[in-house]
Amino acid sequence: MKTIVFICGFYNIAFALFHIGFWKIFHWNTDLKKLSFANKAIMQILNIQIIYYFIFTAVVCFVFPTELANTKFGNYFLAGTSLFWLIRTIQQFIFLRANHYKIHLLTFIFLIGAIIFSLPLLLEKVK
Repeated sequence: MKTIVFICGFYNIAFALFHIGFWKIFHWNTDLKKLSFANKAIMQILNIQIIYYFIFTAVVCFVFPTELANTKFGNYFLAGTSLFWLIRTIQQFIFLRANHYKIHLLTFIFLIGAIIFSLPLLLEKVK
């Protein structure tokens, strides 16, 4: 079970790194200038906060793998994070309705997040 929780941590580290790259990947230095002052700030603030969330979640997975897998609080944390990724998957169909392989790949990767964070909960029930 610890291994799965560690994988969850690495999964979120990967997304933190991906989000750190948003300024370059999406040309935010030029594209965000087209937005209003408030919207430009909100985009960047939300991105920085989600980077923090991903790193925080990863650290919790690395430091408390046994507690996450074996306590009620840990199970709620894993379930909540799984739900985060499930909701993110659903949002792909609402906000990114495009038939493009990159969008399909991201949708699949988000779904993997929902699955891996729920695995410790599901596998514990099987025992």
